[in-house]
Amino acid sequence: MFAGLLTISPLSPSKLCFSSSNGSSISISNADRFGFKPRLPNRRFKVLPVDRRRYSLRRSWNPSFIVSSSLETRTLTQNAAFGGKSDGETSILLDVSGMMCGGCVTRVKSLLSGDERVDSVAVNMLTETAAIKFKPEVAAEAGFEAANVAESLSKKLTECGFSSKRRVSDMGVAENVKKWKEMLKKKEEMLVSSRNRVAFAWTLVALCCGSHASHILHSVGIHVAHGSVLDVLHNSYLKGGLALGALLGPGRDLLFDGLRALRKGAPNMNSLVGFGSLAAFIISAVSLLKPELMWDATFFDEPVMLLGFVLLGRSLEERARIKASSDMNELLSLISTRSRLVITSSESESSTNNVLCSDAISVEVPTDDIRVGDSVLVLPGETIPVDGTVLAGRSVVDESMLTGESLPVFKEKGLSVSAGTINWDGPLRIEATSTGSNSTISKIIHMVEDAQGHEAPIQRLADTIAGPFVYTVMTLSAATFAFWYYIGTNIFPDVLFNNIAGPDCDPLLLSLKLAVDVLVVSCPCALGLATPTAILVGTSLGARQGLLIRGGDVLERLAGIDYIALDKTGTLTEGKPAVSAVSSLVYEESEILRIAAAVEKTASHPIANAIINKAESFDLRIPVTRGQLVEPGFGTLAEVDGRLVAVGSFDWVHERFQAKTSRSDVLSLEDAICQSSKEVAYPDHSRTVVYVGREGEGIIGAIAVSDSLRRDAKFTISRLQQKGIKTVVLSGDREEAVASIAKAVGIENESIKSSLTPQQKSRVISSLKSAGHHIAMVGDGINDAPSLALADVGIALRIEAQENAASNAASIILLGNKLSQIVDALELSQATISKVYQNLAWAIAYNVIAIPIAAGVLLPHFDFAMTPSLSGGLMALSSIFVVSNSLLLQLHGSNKRS
Repeated sequence: MFAGLLTISPLSPSKLCFSSSNGSSISISNADRFGFKPRLPNRRFKVLPVDRRRYSLRRSWNPSFIVSSSLETRTLTQNAAFGGKSDGETSILLDVSGMMCGGCVTRVKSLLSGDERVDSVAVNMLTETAAIKFKPEVAAEAGFEAANVAESLSKKLTECGFSSKRRVSDMGVAENVKKWKEMLKKKEEMLVSSRNRVAFAWTLVALCCGSHASHILHSVGIHVAHGSVLDVLHNSYLKGGLALGALLGPGRDLLFDGLRALRKGAPNMNSLVGFGSLAAFIISAVSLLKPELMWDATFFDEPVMLLGFVLLGRSLEERARIKASSDMNELLSLISTRSRLVITSSESESSTNNVLCSDAISVEVPTDDIRVGDSVLVLPGETIPVDGTVLAGRSVVDESMLTGESLPVFKEKGLSVSAGTINWDGPLRIEATSTGSNSTISKIIHMVEDAQGHEAPIQRLADTIAGPFVYTVMTLSAATFAFWYYIGTNIFPDVLFNNIAGPDCDPLLLSLKLAVDVLVVSCPCALGLATPTAILVGTSLGARQGLLIRGGDVLERLAGIDYIALDKTGTLTEGKPAVSAVSSLVYEESEILRIAAAVEKTASHPIANAIINKAESFDLRIPVTRGQLVEPGFGTLAEVDGRLVAVGSFDWVHERFQAKTSRSDVLSLEDAICQSSKEVAYPDHSRTVVYVGREGEGIIGAIAVSDSLRRDAKFTISRLQQKGIKTVVLSGDREEAVASIAKAVGIENESIKSSLTPQQKSRVISSLKSAGHHIAMVGDGINDAPSLALADVGIALRIEAQENAASNAASIILLGNKLSQIVDALELSQATISKVYQNLAWAIAYNVIAIPIAAGVLLPHFDFAMTPSLSGGLMALSSIFVVSNSLLLQLHGSNKRS
């Protein structure tokens, strides 16, 4: 499947010529080279037992070749599993402000989706973000400019009342931090302004309701004579002035925003509150100024109290929203905008050994100015500004914010460190390997930010309801007024004795108040906040625990998983193999290691590293190779000393050459290598035999490679099984090697699939999905990438702080490189989606119950009716409940840390 990835242009004529189209084909310039069968001398076996660790090699058929050369390579295509991007921009992000409720979100989505160039849209009210994906055919058109389209879409939204602008991508570290700080400062300023409006509004509430103070005191046995002050407060014109002050003062922004949205055909929650308040004020003013109408409907205190409750709820809600973003702010605090650049003399011999030698200078510069290869000094207590490798110094580093690991990690020369971690003990000098926006912490923040813009499928339910919600409520309000004014008071005349009808039992007053109740009590905001608040808290919390989750849709899929497939090598095992034995035919063991190391020199697979490390430990001279061919999951082929050499699984190596090794020799070779390996065998180790073949001779030797089981593998499998999740092992290794590891962790033989190619792994995933299962795949290497991309949820372990094809294809990355984080991710997803369901259930149930009660359904039989101010208070509490319930997810994180 990876055929055609690279093409090779050697400097000198090569004996190999590789080409590919739909399949893979190999042509050899000297065809008889594979057919050359020299007479071999009598074979002798020598066995070299070495280290006590094991490793497994994936065996497979149907080869798909990757050709590489250290001389000259040219990239042609990029497989989708690597998360590659096309040349043109296919998506953009817009910063959108002015969204107040689910209706606003639906309106923004409809405005953007209405553009024929847009394929899909995701809108997040909390982060004020709109993610727009263009249609592939549009993005591929000549002359397509994403910037121009973004500008037109932003202008369109702004004209409709949602101030928008394109988010600038690829900003430097300092610019990103500055942007987030400005956003946080803006939110805090809004919170201060909101508190001031609340204080002003409740001052007006106190004055407007002060006239009732004597009645309240009288009810508790305190009798106060009416004086000039109370008489003034009883004055209807004063109450009207206070109500007008409330509308044009603290409620002005709310009122104007609601009316503007209503005029543009996209009414929101502010429209309902503003329309209700304005209706109550206008009716009261007409009743006061036109007494001949005999309406007697002066209730100026209702809009004042209504705005007081709504603004109080809005302020508390805004405070809770800022709290929901606290985890993201904590991540941002890990970014260091300044670095100490170390400049040393190129003639200094001690510069590579000392943290800071006498002829070196340290200059503080912006982190954006650091380049790959620069040396950076990090003092104790400082945040490491870039990803890099320790050049000098010894210290311990706190990586808890990136990996979830609470214990500090020891660092010394040669070990890698990540940006955003904190140096504790001693000074370190680091060579930068990735900087700025390419650093680990910057990528995590970008991915978390993007994840919060991916809506969960369940959000569509809320959007479906929230879209027509406001119009429905306005219709119900009009119907409530018509029913009670023309029909209800005639059918149920006793309802006029309720306090809501006033002292004169006025049907107009009762009908108006109930209609306003319906407008005000409804809460589309709770529907709009139900999903994004939980997803915001969940993804941010995951990042703090070392779980990089790519979106709310991933959380929802993971919560429903019933099958988990695991790779063996590097997943169930440590992925740090070592050569445990060497067996040779004819040749010395050193010769087998020498040519095998030469073939594997440019490969990145852990088995290659094990062979190379062993050869280097014997100080063997590793020859230069030409025309190297790598086939993931099978083996490697290259020309060494003028002859082709293959290293890989038995079947793959055996098929590479026309000269075949006899079956008896192969069995003798296997017996010898296995007998030697048994001397160092442990139940928690995996052993695999790698075969070495050479042109004209066939298989000439074998290398046993061992890998140890992860310490948390058995615990993780046990926890998954306790949760009712079935586990299956998909490996390219031999059946015996896979079975031994599966038995050690508690997986039954029926759940073992061995000797699989990457394509066969994908077919197993497809068959499980076809059977109705929801499956997650856990892997770590390039040959796992297709399966990770195909599974409902792909989970990749991040090995040695490096990205690879597996992490690019996965939807969840375990930054701590611990298998037990699978359980953490599963529990977090279940807790998050549970909060989403709770929020949606509350939001829907609240509106279903509160609206009929506000419409007076309990009035005839129970003599109970809401007042507009009470309805406003309930509406505010509904939104506060949703946000506060989502914040309870942080207790999940606290329990994990404890």
